[in-house]
Amino acid sequence: MSSSVTSARSGPARTLRADNPRYGEKAIFGFLFFTAAVSVLVTTSIVFALFYPLPRLFSEISIVEFFTATEWSPGFLKPQYGVWPIVVGTVIVVITALIVAIPIGLLSAIYLSEFAAEPVRKTIKPVLEILEGIPTVATGLFAFFWLRPFLEYMTPWLPWGGLFSTGVAGVAVGLIIIPLIASVADDAMRSVPRSLREGAYALGASKLRVSLKVVVPAAISGIIAAFVLGGSRAVGETMIVLLVAGAGSPGLNFNPFEGIQTMTAYIASRATGEIAVGSVVYDTIFAVGSLLFLITLAMNMIAIRFVARFREVYE
Repeated sequence: MSSSVTSARSGPARTLRADNPRYGEKAIFGFLFFTAAVSVLVTTSIVFALFYPLPRLFSEISIVEFFTATEWSPGFLKPQYGVWPIVVGTVIVVITALIVAIPIGLLSAIYLSEFAAEPVRKTIKPVLEILEGIPTVATGLFAFFWLRPFLEYMTPWLPWGGLFSTGVAGVAVGLIIIPLIASVADDAMRSVPRSLREGAYALGASKLRVSLKVVVPAAISGIIAAFVLGGSRAVGETMIVLLVAGAGSPGLNFNPFEGIQTMTAYIASRATGEIAVGSVVYDTIFAVGSLLFLITLAMNMIAIRFVARFREVYE
């Protein structure tokens, strides 16, 4: 009896691997690995292409001037290479866009998740996703020809100057990121377990209190992710700010009612093929693009840490 048990225990170990090789599964595994490797390679190539011209640029100009000077005028008769004016323009656009988009997007998500009837939600949610695909150049034309004159007419006491306005550009960018924030935040809130809502209702909480005190805190990580996605979209927006914010003056300007050039607008206006390859002005395009990449990367890293700290895990 003991010998049979011993022989049974000493037999070949069982494994989940198939006895016969499955070439189809191996092909699928190889294809998936190839696509993942291509995505990593493309991302690495983009980063390399952005940073490769920087040593040549900073051998011609001072990196201290680039990060401390307050005038940005590459290509002028007396060029200045202080990047802060276009960084300030970008920050004004992003802050204005988030001020417009976060309240509207979050309230829309709360309505869709907690208050809207199912037929209404099935109608509004696809419309929101379609609105995300509207060409930004169309939104820019709308803001330039209609929104900017309308706001100036309604608020004549404000210090409007010229045809361009960074604040109006921020409002227009906010309009295009509302569907993104609302859609992602709605998905996050709908993933909150039903049992949390039922427990709050059992304690006598109203629907509004359950939405604001239970669902929103439980979905805060996904909501923050929606805000970060919206902010990243606002940072990288090009056509709206190019059409509505204009170029502005080469110096620092914190007035949102006047035109100010942003980082993306500078890249779009200069990358036209009319600049000599290898020149200082040509290399400044890559310097601004690299700085834009680092800003977006920092935003996402901060958001990841924030989301990981406040993430709720449900069984």
